[in-house]
Formats: sequence, structure tokens, C-alpha cells
Amino acid sequence: MSREYFGATTIGIKCSNGVILASERRMSYGGYILSKRVKKVFKITDKLAVAFAGLFADMQALAKLLEAEVKLYELTMNKSMNVRSVAKILSIMLYRQKNMPYLSEALVGGADNEGFHLFILDPLGSVIEDNYAAIGTGAPIAIGIIESAYKDKINVEEARKLAYNAIKAAIERDATSGDGIDIMTITEEGIYEEFKPIA
Repeated sequence: MSREYFGATTIGIKCSNGVILASERRMSYGGYILSKRVKKVFKITDKLAVAFAGLFADMQALAKLLEAEVKLYELTMNKSMNVRSVAKILSIMLYRQKNMPYLSEALVGGADNEGFHLFILDPLGSVIEDNYAAIGTGAPIAIGIIESAYKDKINVEEARKLAYNAIKAAIERDATSGDGIDIMTITEEGIYEEFKPIA
């Protein structure tokens, strides 16, 4: 499976007091820019979100299916699902399609009664928990910026700036990334979304 399908720069950073998910807005295929207003970060609950790199139709389908599964669980069980369980559900959805996989990589981030979590999933559903991650064609550049500045006790304000700087650096070198950055901040208080144009 070629990485050209994962055109994007999407990152996640776990913080001492939250999780940051961020992605740029360009949608391209091959050398053609299809849109400059594509959202790749999706709120699932008041304390959980997903972010993708890949084909936009697959991102939309996975986000809607995952949101429906989580809402069904919450209505049936009358309690919130923890972040690890949501990542596992997405993993099953991806693995079920292994013969004709979704052309998307994913990050799941959120808060639950065990703290803050960030999970990385490949197109076949492998799940890895980590403190930070970058996916998509701009990942090699973005991860270098993150690794140079990440620290164990990073807070959401510092991580928000780091996310912006990492994606901005990737946009400067990756033709399939661009057109501003969506940043989603997840804390105990809830989710805050913002759009930042590239200066």
C-alpha cells in the first residue's frame, strides 16, 4: 500500500493536562489539490476525538461509524467508554476490512478515569499507545520537530504551539499538506477546537 494515499500531516501529543490532535486542511490526490478546506480531526464525545491521514471518504466513514458505535455503547450501558476501548473498536473496524482496507491511518486521543491517552492505528488496525505521534506524508518532518521539543511534563499550551510548529514545518516541505491547521485540545473540561492559518 503506497504512502501517497496518506497525503496529510496529522499529529497527536499527550500532555500532563490533556491531549492535542492536529492536522492541516489540504486534500490532494497525486499532484492535484482537490480541496483546501478538509477537516481531518473529528470530535467523537465531549472528551474524545480522532484524527486521520489518508483518503477523505474513508476518514469520514470511519469517524461516523466510530461515533455511532460509541453512542450506542453509552446509551446501552449508561456510562462513558474509556479511550482504550474506543481505540480497540476502531481497530476491529479496520481489521475487519483487511482484504480491502480503508486507506487511512488514525490517531485516537482523549481523557477518561485513567487519565489522558493517545493511540496510533495503521490501516489494518494495529494499536499502539504513545506520548506523541505523526502520521501521513508529512510525518517524517513533523516527528523531528516534536522529538526536538517534547518533554514529559508538557502542558496543553506548550503542546498546542509544538503541534502548530511541527505541522507548519511539514507544510513547507510536503506538497500534499497545507492550507491552515485544525487544532483540537482535549482536557478534563472538554474539547476546544480552533483553526490557525499559516502565517
